[in-house]
Amino acid sequence: MGEMVQMHFTTVDYVIFVLLLVASAGIGLFYAFSGGRQRTTQEFLMADRSMSCLPVSLSLLATFQSAVAILGAPSEVYAFGTQYWFLGCSYFLGLLIPAHVFIPIFYRLRLSSAYEYLELRFNKMVRICGTATFIFQMVIYMGVVLYAPALALNAVTGFDLWGAVLAMGLVSTLYTALGGLKAVIWTDVFQTVVMFAGQLAVIVVGANKAGGIVEVWRKAVNGSRIAGLDLNPDPLERHTFWTLGVGGVFLMLALYGVNQAQVQRYLSSRTEKEAVMSCYVVFPCQQIVLCLGCLMGLVMFASYGEDSPLDKGYVTTTDQMVLYFVMDVFKDLPGLPGLFVACLFSGALSTISSAFNSLATVTMEDLVKPHFPNMTEARATLLSKGLALAYGLVCLAMAYVASIMGSVLQAAFSIFGMVGGPLLGLFCLGIFFPWANPVGAVVGLAAGLAMAFWVGIGSFVMRMSRPPPGPQLNATTLPLFHNMTTTVLSSLSTGPTAKPRPTGVEALYSLSYMWYSAHNSATVVVVGLLVSFITGPMKERDLTPGTVFPVLGTLLFFLPERYKEKLCCITPLALKPKETSSQPYQVAKKDGNGAACCKEDTATGDKELESDRAQTEDEDMDTLTTHTVQETAL
Repeated sequence: MGEMVQMHFTTVDYVIFVLLLVASAGIGLFYAFSGGRQRTTQEFLMADRSMSCLPVSLSLLATFQSAVAILGAPSEVYAFGTQYWFLGCSYFLGLLIPAHVFIPIFYRLRLSSAYEYLELRFNKMVRICGTATFIFQMVIYMGVVLYAPALALNAVTGFDLWGAVLAMGLVSTLYTALGGLKAVIWTDVFQTVVMFAGQLAVIVVGANKAGGIVEVWRKAVNGSRIAGLDLNPDPLERHTFWTLGVGGVFLMLALYGVNQAQVQRYLSSRTEKEAVMSCYVVFPCQQIVLCLGCLMGLVMFASYGEDSPLDKGYVTTTDQMVLYFVMDVFKDLPGLPGLFVACLFSGALSTISSAFNSLATVTMEDLVKPHFPNMTEARATLLSKGLALAYGLVCLAMAYVASIMGSVLQAAFSIFGMVGGPLLGLFCLGIFFPWANPVGAVVGLAAGLAMAFWVGIGSFVMRMSRPPPGPQLNATTLPLFHNMTTTVLSSLSTGPTAKPRPTGVEALYSLSYMWYSAHNSATVVVVGLLVSFITGPMKERDLTPGTVFPVLGTLLFFLPERYKEKLCCITPLALKPKETSSQPYQVAKKDGNGAACCKEDTATGDKELESDRAQTEDEDMDTLTTHTVQETAL
């Protein structure tokens, strides 16, 4: 290996790469011309609510596992060791809470967009604020997801940069705009298999060349890359058990609980039970993905030791290291580099196609339909397809912006992360605190976003103004950028030299990026509750039944009834499992998996519900709940 070597693809590699793109486009075309041919918005945006558990769970996994994560995890482990693996502990609660709190509420309310919930719980203003925040977050993120892997590929192999960006952007736009959510989910399944195959191939061949997996482990132990349980509670430490295992729970909730791209998959399931099961199936898959990423990092360490390609100047940034390693390990095996690049681009394709689809859904359901309630189904479907196409082109434009921004690329990831936490806080405010009112929700969201940008930009500026920690380049490792998680530039690790502990505002700026989601969502909840108390908390009778999860009533069981009544937690507001276990499932079956239960019907139902609620305001709460369930069944 000499100087900054550029390795090149063979014909076989190009063939494998092109086959991936053709297969992905083929799945989209198949769903465009089969079944109901995407003629209704219900089919195009919600896959007819007919998906079974396995494809949904693999799609959830693929949406989460972007190309940037495939490049990020191994270089993280290579530079800092396996401490990162403890993120796996957060998956447990991070998937259990969505399965038993968020999914039942969203599924029973028969939503299409997660932000419809905000209107049912608060009002239209809160819904529009939530939707606008989500669109801003996703548009910025898509450009980066598209550009980052193409840039790394171009630097290491000389693969044409804009050729790669255009191929990915246009193929994913094509199958999303033609085949709808069904095509997105099934291409995700195919792309997940390709991702696993690519990573496994690298680990097997790499470990073999390094002298076997036992030798890899021995070298990792000797190079002190196998991390023990670090129980340091300091929130300023970049990765400890607490930042990863507890801070990570909030990351997972922002991703699996309230992100439209994931919520839409739950809602496309046949039944609530299948939606919950898909969450459970993701758990072991997530652990496998995490282990593969860590193993790949250890195999890289066994191959290069402390002498990283970055130090030698073979590559210029850490996110190129994985690709360099792959090309290096596979240089005598034509076809395998193509497989890994296909694996990398599968990650990017699954991420951006999910983003297009979820953006088309929220724009349609939250911004267009409320203003044009009489729009025909055919026109609405056509408009949804047009929106998916338009977002695809916006994404390509964002990739171009990302190319101009250069090092500000990392700031774009930070912006993505800054928005995830406040959105999680907004949903938690509505779901867990019955007395939170619309004013509190809007002010809380604004405060959360302000806090997020203040801390995020502050830490970015502080790090830019600091002198670099020394010659050890690998210390500035790109943190693992998860697909849809709160991620902000991680603090620069300064190797063995001890640095003084920051104080005051600097300490806030030095907060571990894993705590951002928790910190920002807590800000939304605290400010939202305070403002709600000042402006007059909501009364229990004003709440839409089924929008609050009755956790407070259970936790405050020791309080006298009159205090419970003041705190709005005297009756369980979520539809009771006994009532719903039979009825919504019957509704789903009776309506042809919900296909007949179009958005217009739901909207009319909601209006009737509003007028009924006005008349029966003073009636007993239980009667109202039963009445609503019957109304929904109708």
